[in-house]
Amino acid sequence: MGIPLTAFTLIGGAFAIGVGLGSQHLVNNFLSGLVLMMERPLKVGDIVEMENRRGVVEHIGGRSTRIRTFENYRMVTPNSKLLENTVVNWSLVDNYLRREVSVGVAYGSPVQEVRDLILKAVRENPAIEKKPEPMVIFTDFGDSALMFKAFFWIQLTETIYPLVVESDVRFRIDELFREAGIVIAFPQSDIHLDTLKPMEVKITNLPGNMSSTKQDKNKILL
Repeated sequence: MGIPLTAFTLIGGAFAIGVGLGSQHLVNNFLSGLVLMMERPLKVGDIVEMENRRGVVEHIGGRSTRIRTFENYRMVTPNSKLLENTVVNWSLVDNYLRREVSVGVAYGSPVQEVRDLILKAVRENPAIEKKPEPMVIFTDFGDSALMFKAFFWIQLTETIYPLVVESDVRFRIDELFREAGIVIAFPQSDIHLDTLKPMEVKITNLPGNMSSTKQDKNKILL
């Protein structure tokens, strides 16, 4: 037909290169899927965290893995991404997590009673495990507060969220402290005045680069 064979060679070579580049990711994801199925770093039903999102593995396919987040939307993640990036599997061995809640009380508070009330707030929560037993540590003498920290374990499921459990514990701690008259500390500073001599009071005008309405105002420097 008068068409040189070199034309078919060029077209075939370009087509082969395009197919090779296009299938590179497909083959990579397929091989990654085989690795996931053989090594089983995660499996269907596991609770995982990836890119600050937590969810349950619903399906592991040949090319991608589907994860249902706790907000009830689906993430379809290429299998190669699961192997190349860090994925936290909360239920690889078991689904028990240790959590903590910190609170500071005002200086002069009865520290033993503070510890007992924090333990009471933790133990009353039904989502918190009895074993290992919760504990409360007196961690530090802070700048404005006596610092305590409660440690406890929960069993992570789709219906038990760590942040919700921690929030419930804080609500209960605040309630128990109010009933006992214990003040939760807040940042504060002490100012000491020398009253052995009169205080010097000066009245000065505001800087001239401010608006005319503000220039008429005065400030008192102690």
